[in-house]
Amino acid sequence: MEFKEILTNRRAINFFDPAQNVTEDQLREIIQNAAKAPSSFNLQPWKLIVLRDASKKAELQKLAFDQPKVSEAPVVLIMLADREGWKEGNTTLEANFSNSMQPEQRDWFISTTSALYGGSEAASQAFANKNTGLFAMSIMYAASDLGLHTHPMDGFDHEGVRKAFDIPEQYWIPMLLCVGHKKKDVKIHPKGWRQSYEEMVLNTL
Repeated sequence: MEFKEILTNRRAINFFDPAQNVTEDQLREIIQNAAKAPSSFNLQPWKLIVLRDASKKAELQKLAFDQPKVSEAPVVLIMLADREGWKEGNTTLEANFSNSMQPEQRDWFISTTSALYGGSEAASQAFANKNTGLFAMSIMYAASDLGLHTHPMDGFDHEGVRKAFDIPEQYWIPMLLCVGHKKKDVKIHPKGWRQSYEEMVLNTL
């Protein structure tokens, strides 16, 4: 699929067809393709909880203002942003270092990531959210490329979801992401208004 088609076809769908599954191969392809998203120092501070079980999705639906799409979509991803992804000893950081860098770079690497992202709670939160947002957007584009639809959601009880699904405190939950096929009888309306180039660019220096 051409990238312009991916952009056009990517829509936030409210009505999913529960009878059409997302296969494990499809989901794996989506996530592995999305993992090519950019991330700060390749730290990839993101994780996922994948929900397929009907009872687990029903539990999540209650915590998401009872939105039916949570149960109707065959897959719901709980996106997790790792606020400790910059720390020495973090498993993803260590894997990145061992696969990408030389031992003599370690002191520089750890001191740099700590200085940039560990200076305050706000810095750690921003680091986690920005990178996980890039990953989430890549998931949506990768799903669109396979002819699937998605819906990112931030309307849910964050602490309720954390408690219900035993999510460690180091992870912020930036969104839930439904993945599936739209119902066949649902009409997709044209994309909503978008800013023009002139409206978005405040200044050219």
